[in-house]
Amino acid sequence: MGRLILFIHEMRLPPAEFFRYLPTPPDASVWGLAVTAGGYHVQGPGMPYPPPGHPSDHRLTWTNGRVLGAWQIVVITAGKGRFESANHAEQVIDAGTALCLFPGIWHRYAPDPLTGWSEMWLELQGPVLRNLQDSDVWSPDQPISRPTRAAEATALIKRILHRMRDSPGFDAETSALALQVLALLCGEPRRNRDPESLIHRAVGRAETLLAAQLEDPPGMPALARELGVAYSYFRREFKVRTGLAPKRYLLRLRLEKARRLLGNSPDSIKVIADRLGFSSAFHLSAAFKREFGVSPSAWRKPDRTGPIPPKSDLFPRDA
Repeated sequence: MGRLILFIHEMRLPPAEFFRYLPTPPDASVWGLAVTAGGYHVQGPGMPYPPPGHPSDHRLTWTNGRVLGAWQIVVITAGKGRFESANHAEQVIDAGTALCLFPGIWHRYAPDPLTGWSEMWLELQGPVLRNLQDSDVWSPDQPISRPTRAAEATALIKRILHRMRDSPGFDAETSALALQVLALLCGEPRRNRDPESLIHRAVGRAETLLAAQLEDPPGMPALARELGVAYSYFRREFKVRTGLAPKRYLLRLRLEKARRLLGNSPDSIKVIADRLGFSSAFHLSAAFKREFGVSPSAWRKPDRTGPIPPKSDLFPRDA
């Protein structure tokens, strides 16, 4: 199972060092993510790096570099230094820079002796990390970024470290906080870039319009024209920001609404198909089975129950 180590370089911490390492708990697979280590270290100007006493299996020298069976994110909020990896030439890194390091990829980094820096870090384990890499949310070919919400991530990491001091073993709330850190630092480039741009607003408006017009939605080229953007650009950016192409997004909305109606309405499949703009009950049934792996009738009437009866059958009119 892979690991992720998250460092935040933050000069406001008191001049002290803290770290804690834990074995990987079974809960890492159950919850998808577990915090298995964390700590911080203040690196003053002219001090040797890494500091004496740091665990030998996590030591990093500029001369040798290292390869870990781990993911790492490094965010620098003060000071500066340098970074190099097998996939990236040596580069100066300064405040606001985030590094994402991958298991099996040689790398090295170090603070500038003239400025120093402070490190706050987490080590994470669980299948969520591999899923993020396999989905190309992270890429070893793009190890350097400048997240706009690093300060929020820093505050969350401080909360996690405080919990690590006081709570032994696995902590589900700490895992949830760590997942939020990942969303702030790693989800931003794909989902939330240029929040004030025309295309960002256009995609958000398109989501609202499609959800409101499931029965008779506009054509996608016409929708793009209404929003003031070129269709090819709109289609590409819509998929980047939502994970689905516009037509696929609309189909998913329809099918999810169909599933809800099947579960809480006595209407026939044909009525639901007409209501949601499908050409026929057969069309709805085929798309539903492709999406959810079961036919609408089988989903609606599993062995345990049938559909929910109409509200009028459950409650008197004068209730």
